Formats: sequence, C-alpha cells, structure tokens
Amino acid sequence: MNASNTNYHRHSIRLPGYDYSQEGAYYITICTYNRKNLFGEIKNNEMILNEHGKIANEFWEAIPKHYPNTQLDEHVIMPNHVMAY
Repeated sequence: MNASNTNYHRHSIRLPGYDYSQEGAYYITICTYNRKNLFGEIKNNEMILNEHGKIANEFWEAIPKHYPNTQLDEHVIMPNHVMAY
C-alpha cells in the first residue's frame, strides 16, 4: 500500500504543537522496508552485522560530523531496524 492510496490513514504519534527542532532527547526507530532483515543476523544471542549493518552503523556514528550540534547517545542495530535513544 502506498501513501497516495486514499484508504491509507497513518496516525501521527507526534505531540501536537511541540517544536521538534528544539533541543531535547529523542527516541527513534528506523525500520527496513517490509521489515526485511538487511543489517545482519542474531547468532548465539549476539547481533552479527553484515556489510549493510556496518555501513548503517558507520553512517549513524557520522551524524555529529555533519550536524555539529547533535549529540548521540546509545543505539542498537538489529536485523531489520535501528533504534537510538
């Protein structure tokens, strides 16, 4: 289903009236399309990043180089999503 479908109604979880450009701590989750496992796999309860997972990690950690006022906290890359808080 694509966003132009008139039957598609996604509810926003954003706080009405809140300025998300202001300083603050944010929790985000970025999921892969169709939740496809693109970043690696879990073996013996450990996440093993594949080449795509390593690239995702590298780009995530480079964010402060491009946005100097950004400070990253903890993040985790799972087989089909990236979470940061």
